Amino acid sequence: MKKPILVVASTGAANLASVVAMCERTGVEPVITKDPALAADAEKLLLPGVGAFGAAMESLAAGGMDRVLASRIEKRQPTMGICLGMQLFCKTSQEAPGVAGIAAVPARVERFSPRLALPQLGWNRVSPCPVEGFVEAGWAYFANSYRITEVPEGYSCAFSTYGERFIAALTAGFDAESGIPAILLCQFHPELSGAWGQRLFRRWMGLKADSVEIAANEGLERSDRISDPTPSSNRTALRILPCLDIKGGRVVKGTKFQNLVDSGDPVELAARYEAEGADEIALLDISATIEERRTVLDSVAAVRKRLSIPISVGGGIRSVEDAERLLNAGADRVSVNSAAVRNPELVRDLAERFGVQCVIVAIDAARKADGGWEVFIEAGKKGTGIDAVQWAKRCAALGAGEILLTSIDRDGTGLGYDEELIAAVARASGISVIASGGATQIPHFLKGAEAGANALLGAGAFHRGELSIRTLKQSLSASSMEVRL
Repeated sequence: MKKPILVVASTGAANLASVVAMCERTGVEPVITKDPALAADAEKLLLPGVGAFGAAMESLAAGGMDRVLASRIEKRQPTMGICLGMQLFCKTSQEAPGVAGIAAVPARVERFSPRLALPQLGWNRVSPCPVEGFVEAGWAYFANSYRITEVPEGYSCAFSTYGERFIAALTAGFDAESGIPAILLCQFHPELSGAWGQRLFRRWMGLKADSVEIAANEGLERSDRISDPTPSSNRTALRILPCLDIKGGRVVKGTKFQNLVDSGDPVELAARYEAEGADEIALLDISATIEERRTVLDSVAAVRKRLSIPISVGGGIRSVEDAERLLNAGADRVSVNSAAVRNPELVRDLAERFGVQCVIVAIDAARKADGGWEVFIEAGKKGTGIDAVQWAKRCAALGAGEILLTSIDRDGTGLGYDEELIAAVARASGISVIASGGATQIPHFLKGAEAGANALLGAGAFHRGELSIRTLKQSLSASSMEVRL
């Protein structure tokens, strides 16, 4: 049986690896192009979106792709837009004043309220409006600082709430027989939204879900019907991130960055954690040689093919080119540590090239005698004299979308997170914080969240089978923490 074809319009900035992986998992053949003629004739077309509005529009307009995309919307040719790809179809965006969008959708894109931590980063509930007949209730993964709030004429919609209600999806041009809309514009990333996102994509492509996917989504849908987003919600669901330290193509774990022991195959561990309910997988390259770093790229690509949730990758990133290689291999976000300390402008360069949602600054901190915390680099071996809290604040100003905060004193000890450090960095930076270092028991994770972390990272307890992600999330939910069950 011939595979259905999906033409993917390239903006030159989007990370396409996750979209390609979603296509391959669902039996769809992706064709990536900048050719307007091919895009115009495509049976189905997708416009992905990672990057900046202005740069993406410049790329589309340079080859006349913007006119083709506008025509597809007007003619109701089957077209899908993802995140920035949705926003590009609108008239304008506050992200790029003076830059005209494709203007096929009569809407304006505006920035979220400045009182909210931006970008909105993580999992949020999607709730269809009463007349929406295609997008189902579920958990979706978002990474955006801008949004649409008004429903354009001629469209049905689904909503989410992040401090305020905003449009999560727009649909138009429904086929009377199949009920599939010609136009599907998603502010979220279906390719990173687990089984729910994969099901949505399958249905839009006109494919039947397989039995495993149906079972997974039935479970998700039941949990999603428990409650709708609350208008007061100003944060995404608390995320659980298993961390896989990779060396020589294997996962390893140590104590205070020392005494590493083998913990398994990265692809199998990552797949197991997604099945247990992990919200994101963090891969950390701790390789010592160039040959090992090439092996890590292979590991990232292999994990990407199996997973339908986000992957963040750090370790050894010293330039925009290093980050681009990892993103092309399958990472959705990258984290920088030592190189950012040595060259803070690297943070700004990465944010301008790939968008703030793509940039994580990893901070390894150790407590000082005076009660503060010092930034360490080179895998915790070298002190810098830099105050960790002030460094986090500066990173946020430079364009970091999130801080990965590791307490060297607690790493691998099983004593729990440094809650005082988490609270100080969360307050000073004003952006999302991933807590790391020392959590092995359910109370440790709960206290980390209460201290202000938006995401909780664990490693050893998960690898050794002492704690399952499913059990952890059920316990956090029972403690009134909003988690994606």
